[in-house]
Amino acid sequence: MVLDAMLFAVLGISVYTDLKYNKIFNAVLAPAAAAALLGNLYLFGAAGGLDSLKGMMLGMAFLFVPFALGGMGGGDVKLMGVVGAFKGPGFVWTAFICSALAGGLLSLGVMAAEGRLLLRLRAVFYTFLSILGVMPRGLNLLGHPKTGSTGSFPYGVAIAAGTILAYFLAR
Repeated sequence: MVLDAMLFAVLGISVYTDLKYNKIFNAVLAPAAAAALLGNLYLFGAAGGLDSLKGMMLGMAFLFVPFALGGMGGGDVKLMGVVGAFKGPGFVWTAFICSALAGGLLSLGVMAAEGRLLLRLRAVFYTFLSILGVMPRGLNLLGHPKTGSTGSFPYGVAIAAGTILAYFLAR
C-alpha cells in the first residue's frame, strides 16, 4: 500500500513537470526507482526485488524503440521503468497497453484541437489504400493535402492515465 502511494505521488509529480516544463526530471525518477527496488526487496524478499528489477527493465524496453526513433523523451521511458519497478513485470504490461490507448486518445484530442484531425484521418486512409494496392485511378498519393505537424503532447500524462487505469483494472 505504501509503495502504491509512492507510485501515485511520482505519477502526479511527473504529470505536473511534464505539463509545466515538458520534462520528467531524473531527480524524481532516480530516487523513485531506488525506493521501488528497495521497498519491494524489503517487503517481499529476494523474489520481490527481482520482480521489481524485471518490471523496471521491461517497462523501459517497451518504450525504447519509440525513444530511439525520436518519438518520445527519455523521461517517458524512465517513468515507465519506474512503474515497472513499483508494480512488477505483469502489471507494467497492462500499464503499457493502457498508456498506449490513453496516448492515442490524447493524440486525437491534440489533432482535433489543432483542426487537423480530418486531414490526418484522410492521410491514414490514403496510406491504407496504397498499402492494399487499391488506390483509385488518377489519385496521386503525393498530391493529397499536407497534414503538417501536430506537434507533440506530454506522454507522461498518458503513462500516468494508463497506469491508473491498469491499477483499477488489476483490483
